Amino acid sequence: MANAVSGTATCVLALDQGTTSSRAILFDRDGLPLAVAQEEFPQHAREVAGPDGEDLAIVEHDPEDIWRTQLSCCRRVLADARLPATQVAAVGITNQRETTILWERATGRPVAPAIVWQSRVSAPICRRLEAAGSGPEVRRRTGLLLDPYFSATKIVYLLETVAGLRDRCTRGEILFGTVDTFLLWRLTGGRVHATDVTNASRTLLFDIHELAWSDELCRLFDVPREILPEVRPSSGFFGELDPALLGAALPVTGCAGDQEAAAFGQGIDEPGDAKTTYGTGAFLMFATGERLVVSNRGLLTTPACSTAPPGERPPPRYCLEGSVFVAGALVSWLRDGLGLFDQAADIEALASSADSSAGVVIVPALTGLGGPHWDPTARGLMIGLSRATTRGHIARAALEAIALSVAEVVDAMQADSGTPLTRLRVDGGATANDLLMQIQADVLDIPVERPAVRETTALGAALLAGLAVGFYADSAAVAPARRVERTFEPAIDPAARRRLLAAWADAIERSKRWAVPR
Repeated sequence: MANAVSGTATCVLALDQGTTSSRAILFDRDGLPLAVAQEEFPQHAREVAGPDGEDLAIVEHDPEDIWRTQLSCCRRVLADARLPATQVAAVGITNQRETTILWERATGRPVAPAIVWQSRVSAPICRRLEAAGSGPEVRRRTGLLLDPYFSATKIVYLLETVAGLRDRCTRGEILFGTVDTFLLWRLTGGRVHATDVTNASRTLLFDIHELAWSDELCRLFDVPREILPEVRPSSGFFGELDPALLGAALPVTGCAGDQEAAAFGQGIDEPGDAKTTYGTGAFLMFATGERLVVSNRGLLTTPACSTAPPGERPPPRYCLEGSVFVAGALVSWLRDGLGLFDQAADIEALASSADSSAGVVIVPALTGLGGPHWDPTARGLMIGLSRATTRGHIARAALEAIALSVAEVVDAMQADSGTPLTRLRVDGGATANDLLMQIQADVLDIPVERPAVRETTALGAALLAGLAVGFYADSAAVAPARRVERTFEPAIDPAARRRLLAAWADAIERSKRWAVPR
């Protein structure tokens, strides 16, 4: 159990481990950031031929890069703030979800590269399980779909391709974790193998009704139960840092997957509250309270962050989630793959140079389509080009693609829940793009609210950690951090909106099943 916060503590340290970079942020008692440190690390992408001849995209990280950059950021942010570790009340972790790491219990060394959530390498395993009739049972227990996105089929892929790995797992020599679990293991010097309910729920091995690992699902996927971490509430005591790392045995008292943490940071709690986080992808969370809503439109059902006083079982809270695999990654591809501009931020000025996309539509299915379509064989598409097409038209079509992807998920959420959305809260790096936010409000036809503090994912982790030790009295204590900086109101002509939506729907259908062998 976490100790009460020290009277000398002035801040909470949030570890925000993402797909392309690691960050560490110190938050004060008002939930405002004091200092930020960030380091990028490489992604390794390649394609291999699947058993049916299709190209399978593999996206990997070196787990040592994740650990090295995250620890470096922790040290740097304390140095930049000129604070000793003893002034940190607690540590919270938030992380890219579904990314799968297996490592040796005895040494902590990874046995293979981390398979990133974007990777589609386990698509044949998903098809095999679907053909065996496993899809409905997986859906019923987990609220998820049989898709390469999630951790279990990535584990199966490693068990089937790394020699001797299954035997080592059953002997208790190997541990599995999503990124939070791997970091917690390293931070505590190998003393704690644990995760929280939000990360566990993204593995396809966790029963969201029972809020526990499912022996039935472990048997279905043939994943050894011995490798799984202990599941704990998102806010509570996880362990203490090895004091050799930062100079103090700081308590780790918060843990949540990045999207659930962002929702907690934004105060998404009451049914009908919703947020979108724009990062590498775009991720929407739509609160349904204690009601577990099973989607009929390709959305996911996921537990929200669990909090309760020490010793009490947290009440279940749920959200509908929609995942757009490619958002900021589309901007990166236009920059790095096509050389359309030099810096990601340049896309706003380039897109603003055109009054419209002039009929150009981009479907950013660079790694397949997420919700509500869930088609791993879809591929990116750019259509409507003519001799009059300019770089500005393409840039504007890219921003429209991000906003239209989000709008499609919002429509599905409203239909599944039966609750209308009256506003959308937003966070993430791309919210700095005013044109994107305006396009988002236009295609949704509702206000879009951008907070003054956009680090809501890290804020959620800090709040979870601070609540557990009494640094924050309650979630209302961070009201200054939740203040709305700007509201974008819809301003588009209704007929123009309808044309955008119709062209998008047509283009989406054209992109599907493109990678199926012919």
